Amino acid sequence: MSDASHSTDIAIIGAGPVGLFAVFEAGMLGLKSHVVDALEMVGGQCSALYPEKPIFDIPAHPHIAGQDLIDQLAKQAEPFEPTYHLGQQVIKLEKRDDGRFTLETNTGTVIDAGAVVIAAGCGAFGPNKPPMEGLEDYEGSGGVQYYVKRRADFAGKKVVIAGGGDSAVDWALSLHDVAEKVMVVHRRPKFRAAPDSSAKLQALAEAGKIEMVIPYQLKGLKGENGQLSHVVVATLKGEELELEADHLLPFFGLAMELGPIADWGLNLDKNHIGVTQATMQTSVPGIFAIGDIATYEHKLKLILSGFAEGASAIHAARSYLFPDKEFHFEYSTTTGVPNE
Repeated sequence: MSDASHSTDIAIIGAGPVGLFAVFEAGMLGLKSHVVDALEMVGGQCSALYPEKPIFDIPAHPHIAGQDLIDQLAKQAEPFEPTYHLGQQVIKLEKRDDGRFTLETNTGTVIDAGAVVIAAGCGAFGPNKPPMEGLEDYEGSGGVQYYVKRRADFAGKKVVIAGGGDSAVDWALSLHDVAEKVMVVHRRPKFRAAPDSSAKLQALAEAGKIEMVIPYQLKGLKGENGQLSHVVVATLKGEELELEADHLLPFFGLAMELGPIADWGLNLDKNHIGVTQATMQTSVPGIFAIGDIATYEHKLKLILSGFAEGASAIHAARSYLFPDKEFHFEYSTTTGVPNE
């Protein structure tokens, strides 16, 4: 247990892409940052769930892998020497009478901060698992996986992908030229993925490069000693198919839990934190929320939206920290990066 105490201008909860960019924005305004994340590495979902998955909507990058984006964001933040507290979860957040905040983690680390930025993505997350008997028997061997970390692991394998959203479609597109065979199981012909991705999936199916198993749903698994051999699927009428498979990738979204954040007295909207869009401030002055965890009218859950929210939050946090000081906005082309 650590009893280390730290003092900083900004405490950032979450080291995903939006949290990392907030470090850069804070540094550009002369503010020091401490960053806390429950994962053992920076990167959030990009690193934990899809490090090799290409992202196509980052400005100036026609496509960039999740981990490559994180590496570049960490490099961008590096000149400002942020302090990272990884593998720790903030379990206590209190506002003091002087307007500053005390944060405490589950390992005993204590941080005194002038303002707090919550960039916790979707909070504590885990996969929504299909209700199938014996599912856990195949998880340890890799027969059933909920995330793809290395495309190469599926080279020459027979892969069943289940789901109708972006993750299912995107990984079918990504793995079809790596795996021996890709089969997509969905209960109906229409997918909830981006239209362009759905069109590409359909084109590959028509070309015989991906097998569409529609309208079917997962029913069971077959194999021996934890090694998957077949995925059993069925229609609503009870018609069954056995698909020969080495891996099952069920993509049914993430289960979100706010965890300790739910006890911090913030304005909550289901599993999100309500904010004022102009400043990204929560219902508690001095606490800001950005990225997927923040909500406001017409919110777009995009990384690029989170970047803009981070800039707004950090500028508002500076005003909170120094309410009597007048500031003049300057572009980075004028100031450069101060610590480089």
